[in-house]
Amino acid sequence: MDPATTELRFDTPLLRIYNDGRVERLFGTETTPAGFDGATGVTSKDVVIDDATGVSARLYIPDLPASGPGHHRKKLPIVVYFHGGGMVLNSAASPTYHRYLNSLVSKAGALAVSVNYRLAPEHPLPAAYDDAWAALSWTASAADPWLSEHGDVGRVFLAGDSGGANVVHNVAIMAGAGQSSLPPGAAVEGVIILHPMFSGKEPIDGENAETRELTEKLWPLICADQEAGLDDPRLNPMAEGAPSLQKLGCRKLLVCSAESDIVLARAAAYYQAVMASGWPGMAEWLESKGEEHVFFLNKPDCEESVALMDRVVAFLAGN
Repeated sequence: MDPATTELRFDTPLLRIYNDGRVERLFGTETTPAGFDGATGVTSKDVVIDDATGVSARLYIPDLPASGPGHHRKKLPIVVYFHGGGMVLNSAASPTYHRYLNSLVSKAGALAVSVNYRLAPEHPLPAAYDDAWAALSWTASAADPWLSEHGDVGRVFLAGDSGGANVVHNVAIMAGAGQSSLPPGAAVEGVIILHPMFSGKEPIDGENAETRELTEKLWPLICADQEAGLDDPRLNPMAEGAPSLQKLGCRKLLVCSAESDIVLARAAAYYQAVMASGWPGMAEWLESKGEEHVFFLNKPDCEESVALMDRVVAFLAGN
């Protein structure tokens, strides 16, 4: 056998890259189909957002009561969700995310657009950010009948976990900095940052050393431009030269982490930096006690997962 097909060029707990360029993802490749979920009454479907790039999304709609003649049904908030996986794993069809979005949509009475953005290393940054903006613009234009008939594009929320939370932050900065504009009447009401993937060249108190080492190995694969390294403003929002956090393009922000989360120190520093930036919105912090990174995906019924879901649902409702 040709050594180029078997010899490793890159090896991490998440993926391997062989000398011939082949990428082997060690988990996060399972998928589940869209459709009706009997447990929640939520229905989902897959749609293509951009034929040129192949970017797609899984749309979710809750069980809607029938409205009588002459009665106008209240339009629902729209959650644009970005899955985690370090920007190298998972998809909108991953069973874990499909279950989470069914539950969120059911409990919040919201629509959701779960984005299937392109993954590194085959598609290094800024591909994921470009795809995320394309998905937000597509959502804000109510391009699908579910969105146009039932969605309130004036109440769009960006949400994501881990690598997806990094995407959320960067899209919120794009929205606030005026780099691109949304259709008239559309607005990002809020941003939900769950256990975010952030880093930086200088360690901070309480930072997980193993996570930092993994990020140092992964970032060159994720990002095509390596000049700034871990202080790339897209990975370290507090780095010198990063866009001001005053430019977050939303009215309110919820930042969440957990007591044993490997990114707790960076998440807390991010929240504190937003609070100190002069950003005019309303910011909230939630730290789940005794739990680990993205625990709510793997243990959806535990006490802290239920409490986190309740907080997210209240945030979407404006409470």
